[in-house]
Amino acid sequence: MKIKTINPQERKIVLGNFVSLTTLQGISYILPLIILPYLIRVIGLEHFGLIAFAQALAQYFMILTDYGFSLSATRKISLYREEKEKVCAIFSSVMTVKLILALLSFLILLALVNFIPKFKNDWLVYVFSFGSVIGNTLFPTWYFQGTEKMKYIFAINIIGGIIYIFSIFAFVKTPEDYLSVPLINSFFFLTTGVLGLYTVFRKFKVGFIRQTYGDIRQELKAGWDIFISIVAINAYTTSRVFAVGLLTNNTLTGYYSIGERIANVAQTFPLDSFSQAIYPRLTKIFSRNKKRALMIMRKIQDSTTSTYLIVLPLIFLTTPWITRILCGAAYPQVTVTMRLLLLSVFFVNANAFKVQFLLVGGRSDIYSKLHVIAALVGLPLIFLLINYFSYLGAALSTIMIEAGIFLVTFQIINSLYKKLED
Repeated sequence: MKIKTINPQERKIVLGNFVSLTTLQGISYILPLIILPYLIRVIGLEHFGLIAFAQALAQYFMILTDYGFSLSATRKISLYREEKEKVCAIFSSVMTVKLILALLSFLILLALVNFIPKFKNDWLVYVFSFGSVIGNTLFPTWYFQGTEKMKYIFAINIIGGIIYIFSIFAFVKTPEDYLSVPLINSFFFLTTGVLGLYTVFRKFKVGFIRQTYGDIRQELKAGWDIFISIVAINAYTTSRVFAVGLLTNNTLTGYYSIGERIANVAQTFPLDSFSQAIYPRLTKIFSRNKKRALMIMRKIQDSTTSTYLIVLPLIFLTTPWITRILCGAAYPQVTVTMRLLLLSVFFVNANAFKVQFLLVGGRSDIYSKLHVIAALVGLPLIFLLINYFSYLGAALSTIMIEAGIFLVTFQIINSLYKKLED
């Protein structure tokens, strides 16, 4: 008997969410790239590198406050979205935990800027950047993904994005205005966060239920494996910019940060949008028919790998031209960084949906172990290679880490798939 992969109704829902997320992601990448040459010219590479370092620090706090809810809470909302009372309970417990973790993050930041000279010297940059953590905490992306209502993410972020780009051009006009950049960025996140919460309360009538210690503990336990996985993943992803900032200087951090930002566009656009759009739908299909979910995943992964085999060589060849257009000048340091990182992009995307399928199938424990091992090996490697090869060491370590993850997960996950097929 032939198993259908995806029916017209499911295709319509996934496609609609994919279009919304892809458009949003495109704009979220285009806006920063539009202002990139402007910021480099106005505030200079040194200030740009400092802000990139502060944003890398803020990213750690975002990981803490997210606590894996982008995956664990999305999955729960997807499974129980027809039960209003259950949805309210999930929403309330998740938001309670996130707000507690945001407070903890701010206390940690205060300790850093008070007791560590590296952070104390430019403490205003780090404090001003923290608004992005609060805004990210408030914005319920996981709720919109779980209910497959991604169009609201699109609409809200468009409003914030327009405010952001006009504010940059209006308030950042001299090198002394560099402090306005993290402030404007934080204002963007806070605006979208508040609008996101307002939409959930007003449009979807989700009520906030006071949570007990038991509810909070249960939510922390549910997200633990995924949280550890995300911490591990970011130990060898977000830490690259942070490590370059610690071991080199602001200018070299600026070079590496620009190269990584451009390479990240190739890695996540539009793949990340499709991954987010298909995740809740694939989770629901898996709960009814495991084999059908497996077939859908395999088709998607094969198509993704084939596409990147064609696209990445073209980007590699045009990298100097891309660098000149986006940076306003030919920075060979950025070009080399980007070209090296493109090699790691292939390994990431050739395995993306296979790894995601572990979460779809509820195997967050294996997902966690894979990335913890990668972090234990990868994090020391990053610092070692940066010490020897400066900022290029971060790119070299990334290639080695992602190639290793690809080879290991390919073997482990394929053996799990065979069990599902039997």
